[in-house]
Amino acid sequence: MTTLLGAFDESTEGQCLRYRVMRLGFIWGIWTLAGVFFASQIYVLVAKTERPVTFSKALVWQLSCVYIFALATPLVLRLARRYRIERPDWWRNVVIHAVTGILISTAWAAGHLTLDTLFYGGLSGLNRLTPYNWAARTFGHLDQELLVYWIIVLISHALNYYQRYREGELRASQAQLHALKMQLHPHFLFNTLHSISALVYKDPAAAEKMIVRLGDFLRMTLENSAAQEVLLRQELEFLHCYLEIERTRFGDRLMTNVEVEPQTLSCWVPYLILQPIVENAIRHGIAARAVPGRIDIRAERKNGMLRLQVTDNGQGLEQTLASNRLSGCGGIGLTNTQARLDQLYGSVHRLEMTTAPQGGTIVTVEIPFQSSDQDGAGSARLLTGLSGGNYVPLPSK
Repeated sequence: MTTLLGAFDESTEGQCLRYRVMRLGFIWGIWTLAGVFFASQIYVLVAKTERPVTFSKALVWQLSCVYIFALATPLVLRLARRYRIERPDWWRNVVIHAVTGILISTAWAAGHLTLDTLFYGGLSGLNRLTPYNWAARTFGHLDQELLVYWIIVLISHALNYYQRYREGELRASQAQLHALKMQLHPHFLFNTLHSISALVYKDPAAAEKMIVRLGDFLRMTLENSAAQEVLLRQELEFLHCYLEIERTRFGDRLMTNVEVEPQTLSCWVPYLILQPIVENAIRHGIAARAVPGRIDIRAERKNGMLRLQVTDNGQGLEQTLASNRLSGCGGIGLTNTQARLDQLYGSVHRLEMTTAPQGGTIVTVEIPFQSSDQDGAGSARLLTGLSGGNYVPLPSK
């Protein structure tokens, strides 16, 4: 309702026209329902009187009356938006509404008097109206018309306040999401620069390679710095760039496998949702081991939800939690991920850490499956052509 009755700020003329038509249709639809309701009342009330009316006649009569309101409703809404009763000019706008309310209500009352006379007495009844009777009966019903005018003004104000409240909530939520997202960059940069510093003297070529890949990763993140959600396909591209950095650090000790249902590639996911989870898996599943470790990343649709799973074959959940306590760190990446999911999806999500049956840790994220129409078909065809299966393994390099 807010969108239909509020001011429209669309980017194209076609969209503006479409929403104006929708708004007018909504207004006339509301008044049509009111006319049907009033006609039903009149039909029931006069059914057993000396002058009963058919429902069709009552309906035509009342629709004619309410459509007088419908014709002026867009003007009243425009006035209500233009002259809001709020500081600093509330008194001036009250006077403006008082004057325009009387003028519009007088026109409404005169129109209703004409229709009432025609339905009750026909043209002969209309001809018997003297100027005095016309004025007296018009102003006698002015209070009802003024009430309708002020109800429309109050509804417009209520919708405007609600819209501003929702916009304020959205801005606050976006600011919090932006702050949470910005936490990831210093955290990731600190860890990467620490790794580069360790390689500078030991393996200068590897350090240079890591710097180049870090630059690529930062370029990709800056290009999407304003986005709160991206397609899973883009998220996997970010993840691939991040894993290239980690492969430079760990070499053959890091093995990864990605399995993705083609339909999920066009699904919206929180920006950088996988990177902190995979980073946590590398920290506890790879860095803590002298032997090679494996990380499996899986994306699938399950019961209307997008399920993302990151599995490592590291030290397991209990040891992971214990190492977090000993290091005095609860894992800023996972804490940040939980906070972002809460902001974006409320209670309609799941973030869970469990122990893998074969050892290691499984982190599962479930969010509503929201697909982008423009990308899904092309991505699915591409992956089906590459793999010919339901899941697509992307081998580590």
